[in-house]
Amino acid sequence: MPHGVALISTLATAFGAALILGFIAARLRLPALVGYLLAGVLIGPFTPGFVADTALAAELAEIGVMLLMFGVGLHFSLDDLMEVRKVALPGAVLQIAAATGLGALVAHWWGWSWGAALVFGLALSVASTVVLLRAMESRGLLESMNGRIAVGWLVVEDLAMVLVLVLLPPMAGALGGTNAPETGNLWLALGTTLLKVGAFLAVMLIAGRKFLPRLLWWVAQTGSRELFTLAVVACAVGIAYGAGELFDVSFALGAFFAGMVLRESEFAHRAASESLPLRDAFAVLFFVSVGMLFDPMVLVHEPLRVLLVVAIIVLGKTLAAALLVLLLRYPLNTALTVSASLAQIGEFSFILAGLGMSLGLLPAEGNSLVLAGALISIAINPLLFGAIEPLQRWIRARSALARQLEQPVDPMAALPMSTDPKFLAGHAVLVGYGRVGRRIAAQLSARDVPVVVVEQHRERVEALREQGAAAVSGDAAEPGVLVQAHIARARWLIVAIPDTFSVRQMVETARTLNPGIDIVVRSHNEEEAALLTQEHVGRVFLGEAELADGMARHVLGQ
Repeated sequence: MPHGVALISTLATAFGAALILGFIAARLRLPALVGYLLAGVLIGPFTPGFVADTALAAELAEIGVMLLMFGVGLHFSLDDLMEVRKVALPGAVLQIAAATGLGALVAHWWGWSWGAALVFGLALSVASTVVLLRAMESRGLLESMNGRIAVGWLVVEDLAMVLVLVLLPPMAGALGGTNAPETGNLWLALGTTLLKVGAFLAVMLIAGRKFLPRLLWWVAQTGSRELFTLAVVACAVGIAYGAGELFDVSFALGAFFAGMVLRESEFAHRAASESLPLRDAFAVLFFVSVGMLFDPMVLVHEPLRVLLVVAIIVLGKTLAAALLVLLLRYPLNTALTVSASLAQIGEFSFILAGLGMSLGLLPAEGNSLVLAGALISIAINPLLFGAIEPLQRWIRARSALARQLEQPVDPMAALPMSTDPKFLAGHAVLVGYGRVGRRIAAQLSARDVPVVVVEQHRERVEALREQGAAAVSGDAAEPGVLVQAHIARARWLIVAIPDTFSVRQMVETARTLNPGIDIVVRSHNEEEAALLTQEHVGRVFLGEAELADGMARHVLGQ
C-alpha cells in the first residue's frame, strides 16, 4: 500500500469497524464502546486480516483526548476545581497510593523486582480521562457535584502522573532498570517539573485569560462559522501541544486549562457546541486505538494474572475510592459514583508502561497485562454505573455501618442551635446551590423569604454559614437530611439540582412529614417533566420551555 494512504485507510477501517460493531453491541443491549474496543482488536496487529497503522491511530486518539479535555475545561472553572480540593486532593493521593501498593504487592508476589512492581502498580492506579468524561457526559453528571469531584480527582491524578513520568528516568537506576539513563539530581528534576507546571499555569491565567477570549471575539466578528470552529480547534490542539513541548505538561492537562481559561469568554457555550462533533469522532478513535494494542493471547497464556489485574482495577480502586469519599463525609451516592468513574485505566497507564519497558524496568508481560486490564475495565465500566442505584439501595437497607458512615458526626449536617427561628418554620427548603439555586435564593432573600439550603458540597455549606445563611450538608434524598432542614414546618420544597433522579424520594419524605407543603421541581427535558407531572410531584419547571415562554412574552409585550 502506498505510504500516502495510510492515514485514510486507518480512518476508514477504524470508523467503519467501530460503526458496525458499535451498532451490534447496542442491539445486544451492551455499551457501544465495547464494539469500539472490539473494532480495534479486529484491525489490530494481533488478529489476522487487515492491520491498520497503530502509531497513526494512537496520535489521532491523542487529538480526541485533547478536544475532550478542552470541552471539559469549558464547563469547569478554576473556582470549581478549588471547591473540590478538600476531597479531590487527599482522595486522589491516597487512592493512588492504595492502588499502587496493591499492584506492587501482587507483581512482587509473581517474582518481579520491586522496581518493576512499582511501575506496574502506578500504571494500575490512574484512571482514563476519556472513559471518565464520556461516562459523566452520557449520564448528565458532568456539571453535578459528583461530576466536579470526579473531574477534580482526575486532574490531581494527571498532575501526579506528570511528576512520575519526569522522576522515573533519574530513579530507574536505583530501581534496577537495565536501560536507565545517567542518574541526575532527583530534587533538581522535581523542582524543574514544578517550576514548569507553575510557569504554564501562570501563562494561561495571566496572558491566556486576556488573549484567548479576545481571539474568539475577533473571529466571531467575521461572521464565519468555519473560522470560529477552526479557532476553537486551533486553541485546543495548539495550546495542548505547546504545553507538552515547552512546559512538559501532558497534552490532556494543557487542553483542559485552555478550556478553563476560555470559559470566561461569552463564546464558551458556542465553542463547546462547535467542537462536540470532533470530540465524539476522535473519542471513538481512542477506544479503537486501545483495542489495537491488545493481544488476545494474553487471556489464554495468563488468565489468572489478568483476573487479578482486573480485580485490582475494578474492585481494589473502587473500594479504596469509595471508602475515602465516605471518610471525607460525603454521601454514599457520591462515593459510589466517584469510585465507579475511577474503576478503569487508560492513556496514562499506557504511557507509563511504555516508559517502564524502555528503561528496562517493566517486562513485556507487564505491558500486556496493563493493556488487558485497560480493555476489560473500560468495557465493564458502564455496567458499574448501571449498578450504582441498586447497589446503593441494597447497602442502605442492609448495612447500619454504611448508614453511620454516610451520616457522620458533622457540624454541617444540622442547623446550629443559634439559628434564627424564622428559618425553622414557614421557610423554603432549597435543594442545590448551583447556578440556578443561587439565583432562586437571591430572589427569595430579596423578598424576605427565609431559605434553608440543602447542599451535598460541604465547602459551599461552610461558605454559606460564614455569610450568615442557613444551610445543611447532605443528600436530600435521605430523610434525615430533610428533617435537619426542618421540612416538617417548611412552606416550600424547591429542588434545583441538575440530576433529579432522586426527586421522588425527596417528595415522598416531604409529603410524609408535611402533607401541605408546596413542591417546585426543576427538570431538563420534556420526557422527564411529563413523567414527574404525571406522578404529581408538584409544579415542574422545564428550563427550555420556561425560557421560550419568557422570551415570547417579552416580544408580545405581556
